[in-house]
Amino acid sequence: MTATLPTALFSSEYYQDPYPTIAWLRENSPVHQFQFPIGNVPMWMVTRYDDVRNVLGDDRFSSDGGRWAGAEFRAAGLVIAAGTLLEKGLTIVDPPDHTKVRRLAMSAFTPRRIAQWRDTVTRIVATTLDRYEESGRMDVMEFAGAIPATVMGEILGFPLDKFQEIDNAVSQAYPTDPARLGDSPIGFGKICDLAQELIAQKRRQPGDDLASAFVEARDAGERLDEEELGALVAVMILGGVDTTKALLGNAVLALIDHPDQRKLLSSQPELAAAAVEEFLRYDGAAASVLMRFAKEDVDLHGTTIPAGSPILPMAIGANRDPQHYDDPDRLDITRTGPRHVGLGHGIHNCLGAALARLETEIAVPELFRRFPDLELAIPRADIEYTAAWVMRRINHFPVNLKPAGAG
Repeated sequence: MTATLPTALFSSEYYQDPYPTIAWLRENSPVHQFQFPIGNVPMWMVTRYDDVRNVLGDDRFSSDGGRWAGAEFRAAGLVIAAGTLLEKGLTIVDPPDHTKVRRLAMSAFTPRRIAQWRDTVTRIVATTLDRYEESGRMDVMEFAGAIPATVMGEILGFPLDKFQEIDNAVSQAYPTDPARLGDSPIGFGKICDLAQELIAQKRRQPGDDLASAFVEARDAGERLDEEELGALVAVMILGGVDTTKALLGNAVLALIDHPDQRKLLSSQPELAAAAVEEFLRYDGAAASVLMRFAKEDVDLHGTTIPAGSPILPMAIGANRDPQHYDDPDRLDITRTGPRHVGLGHGIHNCLGAALARLETEIAVPELFRRFPDLELAIPRADIEYTAAWVMRRINHFPVNLKPAGAG
């Protein structure tokens, strides 16, 4: 079937616009076997909304590749963050370990702390935009990266001099250049080192921040070991920076591509929260949710997925499934309907979802409010996406903030 695909999976053309290929698979091969480009490992891909949700919510599938993946997958070096603290991260482990770690994590997400985040995000967005006021130009992806890196640094309690180090480590863990995929484990290792360094610092000097809250809860008897605590902080760093950066960039471009929706959001700012949900559905940060592995032979629509097989649950397929969304390829910030899977589903849904939503809800409308004449500084066809199977992220996105000739 591969020869009839609009573009080959994970080709350079696919990364720039995967939607025609994913739509073809959803219609013609919804449980699709293919060879993963790294290691030529056989995998399966599901693209329909119901199938994606079922795989994410069915305990016959696990995200713990170190435990459940087949030998061929493990031998290819594809187990995410293998050999680091992140193997015990919330995005990986199954219950009962997952349950106790998530309980501790959620105990720190108090209403008071979340209310404080709004003030923090608002201030950071404003001061970041101030820096672009004079030049009249910006790279949206630079802005999109600065917001979550600074916010996460403040919320977790990193010192200011660590912000650039965080950003560099995340970029290394998720490289934009396929030739640098071998550096990814180094980036994951640096993030884990930063997490452990932060935990040690917060034990010496606790503050009113998330890392201190995690340490306090763990030390108060939640029975997490040091590796689990370090993995929790490392997951927050990873999920809190790169994912939100991608989401912000995609959201801004979506509004440029849909001037009617841009105008609607500007005239009705109360739609901001609903707009975030539509950004996540229409072209969110996640192309695929993290791989799942069959813990036993599983039947999907008459196709047997053998035990140990890796499965890609494609968020971009589920979120544009015409069986669940009317006119799914159109951005509509007033849309109602079933919940998207842009931030996952089931027990491994995104821990930092509330913060990602908040940052997008504040940053995107404020960008267009501050610069209502914002426009692309390059042809639309020159926008390029990172060659990354798991994420939809623009590489560079220069814009003019003022009309040509404006002072």
